[in-house]
Amino acid sequence: MLLVRPFPQYNQRIGNLCPSVPESGRLLAGKMSRAAERLRTVIHHLDGATASIVSFRSVETSECILTPEQRLFYEENGFLLIKNLVSETDIDRFRKEFERICRQEVKVPGLIVMRDVAIAKSEFVPDQRAVSKLQDFQEDPELFRYCALPQILKYVECFTGPNIMAMHTMLINKPPDAGKKTSRHPMHQDLHYFPFRPTDHIVCAWTAMERVTRQNGCLVVLPGTHKGTLKEHDYPDWEGGVNKMYHGVRDYNPNHPRLYVEMEKGDTVFFHPLLIHGSGMNQTQGFRKAISCHYASGDCYYIDVRGTTQENIENEVKDIALKKYGMNELAFKDMWAFRGRLVQGERTSL
Repeated sequence: MLLVRPFPQYNQRIGNLCPSVPESGRLLAGKMSRAAERLRTVIHHLDGATASIVSFRSVETSECILTPEQRLFYEENGFLLIKNLVSETDIDRFRKEFERICRQEVKVPGLIVMRDVAIAKSEFVPDQRAVSKLQDFQEDPELFRYCALPQILKYVECFTGPNIMAMHTMLINKPPDAGKKTSRHPMHQDLHYFPFRPTDHIVCAWTAMERVTRQNGCLVVLPGTHKGTLKEHDYPDWEGGVNKMYHGVRDYNPNHPRLYVEMEKGDTVFFHPLLIHGSGMNQTQGFRKAISCHYASGDCYYIDVRGTTQENIENEVKDIALKKYGMNELAFKDMWAFRGRLVQGERTSL
């Protein structure tokens, strides 16, 4: 059964809420895009210092592969799960490249290697056990192949339009929790990190590289929260510490129905940048891997986040750039323009 509204039963696992795409979906997409336009109001402009954004409307394009049911599900809930989208062969290649990077067999320009604070404090181990996340792998040809996979882009185009930029890349290696609960990721909205708009032309693709369950820390989402505004974020006050740049939403309803997105290897979830989401502890002895990319329309534009709730992340990113590269005059938007890569169409603005 396809659910299109957040009900209390969302506190259970997602299962097969999102159907696969039949060929007939292509024929209905054009008609549905006009219907969806009537279902959703157009995006509002920024509201001064609060940097408020309202909810998503999908891009009208004759190439959109979404069925009417999938489009409505995304617009009501802020995410969409597509089963078995990425092949086992591709995922195994991404895993091998990750291991090569962890063994320091390859150096990737601009790559950020992150380690869990609990593991980093115990001892350094020069293999994958020391690394919890890779960020900004756009200069690694093997990992960046993920961002240009045709089966990913055909869905991304439904949200961004034909001009597609890969703006932020990650490979997450959630480690077994060391007893400090640091393997958690606080509830957050991805838009907090992004100085570009409009919001409804940004989407994340997140692919499970192995089976992802509540036990090993699957994604948890608050369906429908993408219809709200960008909230204030900061580091949560957690005993045991929190990993660098893991900001969390300061004010959200903890009683909002939540859904645990359990996935099989190769499954991919697409979600809106205002959707409140996070992940729990990894309570197993293995590592939970996923690969992801945030995409934006090449027609998006940069904004000045000074004086908004995003100013704290801008200052933190600038501090990191100063310490790592000795650059103190680089604007926040320039850092994003530098890492962004065109994967389809034309780079018209970003």
